[in-house]
Amino acid sequence: MKVLVINCGSSSLKYQLFNMADESVLAKGLVERIGIEGSVLKHQPGEAEKVTIETEIPDHSVAIKLVLNALVDAKHGVIKDMNEISAVGHRVVHGAEKFATSVRINDAVMDALEECIEMAPLHNPPNILGIKACEKLMPGVAQVGVFDTAFHQTMPKHAFIYGLPYEVYKKHGIRRYGFHGTSHKFVSQQCAEMMGQKPEDIKVITCHLGNGSSVAAVKNGAVVDTSMGLTPLEGLVMGTRCGDIDPAILPMLMKKENMDADAIDSYINKESGVLGISGVSSDFRDIEGAADEGNERAKLALDVFAYRVQKYVGAYAAAMNGVDAIVFTAGLGENSISMRESIAEAFGYLGAKIDKERNNVRGKACEISTADSKVKLFVIPTNEELMIARDTKSICLG
Repeated sequence: MKVLVINCGSSSLKYQLFNMADESVLAKGLVERIGIEGSVLKHQPGEAEKVTIETEIPDHSVAIKLVLNALVDAKHGVIKDMNEISAVGHRVVHGAEKFATSVRINDAVMDALEECIEMAPLHNPPNILGIKACEKLMPGVAQVGVFDTAFHQTMPKHAFIYGLPYEVYKKHGIRRYGFHGTSHKFVSQQCAEMMGQKPEDIKVITCHLGNGSSVAAVKNGAVVDTSMGLTPLEGLVMGTRCGDIDPAILPMLMKKENMDADAIDSYINKESGVLGISGVSSDFRDIEGAADEGNERAKLALDVFAYRVQKYVGAYAAAMNGVDAIVFTAGLGENSISMRESIAEAFGYLGAKIDKERNNVRGKACEISTADSKVKLFVIPTNEELMIARDTKSICLG
């Protein structure tokens, strides 16, 4: 069985084609600048040399058509014809309360996705465009939606309800949903496997740390709490997002800085976080470099970020009445040796001890705790595309 995984952004499209017999990647690539001058497809067929195709790509339908053509191309294709693709798995950012699992897409599902647009106005529309384009170009091929929010739908009500009048939850669905669910699901399952345990027998705190960051408490294979909320703004300080702040700050800033609703929304989503604190960049590599050169604001930004992660880990250890393992994943979590060490140094009260020699690793799945550490520490590279492919296969094969 071959599964094509599609991840549509507003002006980009990432894809991978999997052979699910052994979960190998047959091809992968990226379409950039959709609807913008200078659009390009970068196609990687297996282990062969990357192919770059520069052409006008006005919309997502054309982008997907280019991807399909590349997959069957006589020179750099990896399959003979489109009939070899059994199903397409689509990343969908927001499923609200409508979807607690991945689902096969039909008309009713599409209607529900349209209703969720107000929850994720930047992400859901391109996700929907990608689905519609695949349905048009690949009639009869199963389409599956895999939701960033789905894995978190096991949260108990006391964990996802905000301290607002209950009516706004019932009327408008205002509650904590959580994101990066596909990543948290993948690494928590991988963690159990590395420990020689079943997911339902352990308590894991997964730290997805990157430009967008979140922490999840996964107890016996199910999420009991997560740091992101109604939107991906809540929780940790991130690349450009402020994370948790006193809500009273918003009307105060609107008055003092003469901002309207759109301006304050942009300010806390795009101008804040470690970018706003450091004044250097939203890229942690740049900030770490500046801190090494003595930039105090850069150092402060890193300290603030690490401290927030430490607080959430502590809170989630309490929420689960203990923890067996803590996992670092995503760009920063997988690659920043110094950030992992900074965060983990506060976990002594949990009985978690980081091994500096083991921690000297980037992008490789391994344990980084000492032999006598009561709580295990792991680096586990995330693979959301493979998780989407697995869910797609499972749904299509029943």
